[in-house]
Amino acid sequence: MQVAREAGSEPCVNIAAYKFVTLDRLPERRQQLKKLCNDLGLKGTILLSGEGINMFLAGKEESVESFLATLKQDPPFADLQAKLSYSDSQPFHRMLVKLKREIISFGQPGIEPAKHTSKRVTAEELRDWLSEGQDLLLLDTRNDYEVELGTFKGAVDLGITHFREFPEKVKELIPQHQDRKVIAFCTGGIRCEKATPYLEQIGFNNVYQLDGGILKYFELCGKEHYEGGCFVFDQRIALDPELVPTGNAQCFACQAVLSQEDLESPYYVYEKSCPHCHRNEQQKLEQLLRSREEQVRVLTNPLPGSQPYCNRRLIHVPRRLAGRPLIEFLQQWYPPYGEAAWLQAITSGKMTNDLGSRVTEQQIVREGERFVHWVDELPEPNVNPNIRFLYEDRFFIAVDKPAPLPMHPSGRFNRNTLSGFLEPVYRPQKLRVAHRLDANTTGVVLLARTFQAASKIQPQFQSGEVEKVYLALLQGVPTETEFSCDAPISREPGPVGARGVDEDGQPSETRFVVKERFEDGTTLVEVRPLHGRTNQIRVHAWHLGFPIVGDPLYLQGSQVGSQQTLSVESEAMCLHAWKLSFLHPENGQRISLQTDLPVWLKERGK
Repeated sequence: MQVAREAGSEPCVNIAAYKFVTLDRLPERRQQLKKLCNDLGLKGTILLSGEGINMFLAGKEESVESFLATLKQDPPFADLQAKLSYSDSQPFHRMLVKLKREIISFGQPGIEPAKHTSKRVTAEELRDWLSEGQDLLLLDTRNDYEVELGTFKGAVDLGITHFREFPEKVKELIPQHQDRKVIAFCTGGIRCEKATPYLEQIGFNNVYQLDGGILKYFELCGKEHYEGGCFVFDQRIALDPELVPTGNAQCFACQAVLSQEDLESPYYVYEKSCPHCHRNEQQKLEQLLRSREEQVRVLTNPLPGSQPYCNRRLIHVPRRLAGRPLIEFLQQWYPPYGEAAWLQAITSGKMTNDLGSRVTEQQIVREGERFVHWVDELPEPNVNPNIRFLYEDRFFIAVDKPAPLPMHPSGRFNRNTLSGFLEPVYRPQKLRVAHRLDANTTGVVLLARTFQAASKIQPQFQSGEVEKVYLALLQGVPTETEFSCDAPISREPGPVGARGVDEDGQPSETRFVVKERFEDGTTLVEVRPLHGRTNQIRVHAWHLGFPIVGDPLYLQGSQVGSQQTLSVESEAMCLHAWKLSFLHPENGQRISLQTDLPVWLKERGK
């Protein structure tokens, strides 16, 4: 077919060409090609690598012919085939010659098109097969925004945003289509040079690639069996089956191909947004939060603490525990570890000062002194990593913490903690926990992103300015609809780290409001702790004779359990930090955050 162009005009000739061939002297070839193109007044891009050449160039017809003639004098390019089209103006802004690892990024070992490619089907053969109604799997290997502009009727779109995603996506087709005749196609053929050998590698048995791609099909067969246009990687954006620019534009922000209607939309802002990617502030925040969740999902699969490793734990001596023998300090600092284990760590040299020197069990510790506990290379227990992000700005983040998941390194947990999961996401920023939830408690957690933000948020928790609302399922049925507990809570933990009621303890008050009483003898309550003592809600509910359902530590009958953190297989502890309200550290305006209802409550049909 003839390429349409205006009579009497001097069109700009566009060429697209590639060849997989082993190349050497890449820096030298780069300089030669760049000089040749500049001398001829050509613009565009040439990619060179050890596996071959890929190019998109445009210029005057005689310049293009001279370039191709000169290039073919180099033996590796003697049989290079170029696809030509025309445009009314130069579609490129500059001339680039780049050295790359691959001329088309794929990232799969063992795929070498210079040595092996799949069977080819010509444009005419494919047209005939489609007209005959043959059973074919037409596989579009291009990115989603290219497919959106046009593709063959009935073709499979993998929905990829980059060619490197192709290998994983295409595996999903194996069970149903492994033995069908597969025709892979792309713009000009280069992606199929790698895609089709890969298809054969993973088990597809009858694979073809469309020779010359969509552009060659347009040239020889026009629009038959094809709908729409074809995206091209230059300023023309898209060509119709007559190889004439369609007049589409492309969004600078999201790469979407834009119609005239898109360009006239109030959401189209040059180089900023278009109707496809325009979002209000809430939509932008939602997109950011979901991307954070995906980052955590990748970082926690597998869990970072699931493999044995050497764990160096730094221990600081606080004022309240200073002046005691080391062994007594350690027992108070973390009771669950036990006296025998701490003694073993000291005598074996796994407990040292921060300079690495050995210590003794009876040496007196000083405020601010630091020790290091070298923990054996043991895997940490599994936890629930399904963190949901609720809010983020440049001052703080808010997440819905799952359970079981400790907040920070302690005991058997170091990497498998909330802070351990979030640290690599926000690095080099150092997140500061504004308050704490028990490992078994779910719900809203705030983390400050700067020291200045932390200095504004943390005091609000200490002074009681933060309004906190929890949901809890109690064992037993209180007679009152509203009740409270103001029993003081012990300052020091007891066995297994449990707290208790102590007349000389810290002042504490918790208010309960009954929301529903269930037939199984449990009661749903809304809880408002007016202080923030360790285990406060759990201790007060337990003290009143209505311990939290699923609590492994504070049991019925005023008993204390032997376990702190639940396993991921255990039934949930039914305590959830539902709502949180505080003053924003920048402007002092009140911020209110709320999570979804917890799973244990949803399962009751609430």
